[in-house]
Amino acid sequence: MGRLCAGRVAIVTGGGRGLGREYALMLAEQGAKVVVNDLGSTAAGEGADLSPAQQVVDDIRRAGGEAIVNGNDVSDWAGAKALIDAAVNSFDRLDVLINNAGILRDRMMVNMSEAEWDAVIKVHLKGTFAPSHHAAQYWRQQSKTQGKPVSARLINTSSASGIFGNVGQSNYGAAKAGIAAFTIISAMELRQYGITVNAIAPRAQTRMTEGLRERTEEEIKRRNPRWVAPIVVWLASEQSGEVTGRVFEAGDGILKVAEGWHAGPGIDPVEDPNELGPKVLEMVRRARPNADIWGRDIAS
Repeated sequence: MGRLCAGRVAIVTGGGRGLGREYALMLAEQGAKVVVNDLGSTAAGEGADLSPAQQVVDDIRRAGGEAIVNGNDVSDWAGAKALIDAAVNSFDRLDVLINNAGILRDRMMVNMSEAEWDAVIKVHLKGTFAPSHHAAQYWRQQSKTQGKPVSARLINTSSASGIFGNVGQSNYGAAKAGIAAFTIISAMELRQYGITVNAIAPRAQTRMTEGLRERTEEEIKRRNPRWVAPIVVWLASEQSGEVTGRVFEAGDGILKVAEGWHAGPGIDPVEDPNELGPKVLEMVRRARPNADIWGRDIAS
C-alpha cells in the first residue's frame, strides 16, 4: 500500500458505487482509514441498500486496510451530524470529507415537477452543506483546542453541467453550480483553521451517466472513474495544503483547473432605458461567449 494518506481518516459519501467507490479504494490503498457512506438508493434516489457500501468495505479490508460502512442520509441535518460523529468515534479523528453523493432526475425545465427539482437540490446542495457544516465545526474546535491550524480537507463534487451548463439538467446543473460557489466561499471562510476546500467536476462513466448517450469502447475506457480518483486522493493528502477554492475537471482524458467568472466588457451607466439598447448590444458583442459543455467558447 502507498502512504500518501497514511493515518488520515476520510469520509466518502456516495462511496458504494462509481466514483465514490474508486475514491474509497484508492484512499485505502494510500493508507487512509475510510468511512464508506452510502444509502444504496437508485440513481433517481429511490430505495436503500447498504450492500454496495459493505462490498467496498470488504474489498478494503481484504487488502489490509481499515474501513467502516455508514448509511446515514447526508441531506438530513441529524444524519449528516451522525456521519461525522461516526468517523470520529470509530477512528478518533477526521481529516477528510469527500462529498460525492448525488442523484439524477433529468427533465427539460418546462416539464420538470416540483418534486424532481426539490429532490435533486436536496441531495446535492444540502447533502454537501450539511456534512460540511458539521465537519467544519469539528475541525474549528480541533484548531482552537490545539492552538494551531489543522490539516483538514473538504472535497466537493461539482459538474460540467454546473460550471458550463447542459440541456435537460436545470435542477442538477443549478445544484452543481451552487456547489462550485459554496466551495469558493467556504475556502475563504475556513482557511484560517487550516481547512482547504476544493471541488471536482468529474467526467466519468457511472450509472448516472451511462444512459445519457452511447459511447465507444475507447471513450468508456477514458471515462473510467479510476482516472478521477488520483486528483481526489492527492487533494485529500497533506501535500495539497496550498491549494484551496479551486474546481478541477478530471476524467475522459483530461485534468484541468477550471477558471471562474470574471468581469467582462462594460459601459458607463445610462439613466434612460430607451437609450440603453444599442449600448448593451455592443457590450454583449464584445464579451467572450459562454462556454459549451466542454468549456470551449460557443461561437457567437
